[in-house]
Amino acid sequence: KVKTTMLDWLSQDLSEFTVFILIGLFVAAVIAGYIDTLVGGGGLITIPALLFAGVPPLQALGTNKLQASAGTGTATLTLIAKKSLRFSTVKWLMLMAFFGAMLGAAAVQRVDAEVLRFVIPVVILLISLYFLLAPKYDVLGGNARVSKQVYRVTAVPSIGFYDGMFGPATGSFFVLAGVSLRGQSIVNASIVAKSLNFATNVASLLVFFWFDQVAVALGIVMMFGQFVGASFGARALITINPDRLRYLVVAMCLIMLIMWFFNQ
Repeated sequence: KVKTTMLDWLSQDLSEFTVFILIGLFVAAVIAGYIDTLVGGGGLITIPALLFAGVPPLQALGTNKLQASAGTGTATLTLIAKKSLRFSTVKWLMLMAFFGAMLGAAAVQRVDAEVLRFVIPVVILLISLYFLLAPKYDVLGGNARVSKQVYRVTAVPSIGFYDGMFGPATGSFFVLAGVSLRGQSIVNASIVAKSLNFATNVASLLVFFWFDQVAVALGIVMMFGQFVGASFGARALITINPDRLRYLVVAMCLIMLIMWFFNQ
């Protein structure tokens, strides 16, 4: 009986959306899960997609955390299973990222929804321009510019705070920080970024759930897409050149933004 009630509730929650929109959100989640696992920036696809579907800005952020948790969680577990990532090496970084994201997610609850409706597209557009114009990442790695301790208590929670507040391209910022501040190679930085992004997504999701800002049914639809995309992305992470993907991220983001603006 409980199972039937849950299915009825999910069906009713999805009934206000067309099949076209649901399929579009699923496909967006597949692409975002794949790209996010490789280089980050999946939120540049999923958040505009949710806004275009008519989800309110704050709820779009919360729903994005639900589906993104599935993608980053899948990628993290896959990398651990393949012994490309050791939990012992990232557990304290994940904890600091978690706390930073909780603070950011709590702070954004106090922001007016109309302000978010303006700010989110602007932030996404600026980040898209960053991806388009930013120099290439260091492929082989280099010298660390800050110590592990400084990195753990400054850069990691700061990026986590940003993820709690907005989120798009958080994985990319973790990659950029790992390369530029810790001298990691692009591949190693991307692997570590998955675990940190998983921590920030879970932390943010808990806060958004607390404030009832998650469209659960839509999030579940997109979670399945994230499972598919992240599974393939985690397997391709070691061999693919992530730099080539940033142009796809920018293109998808701009398309979604144009569609969203025309829908206003």
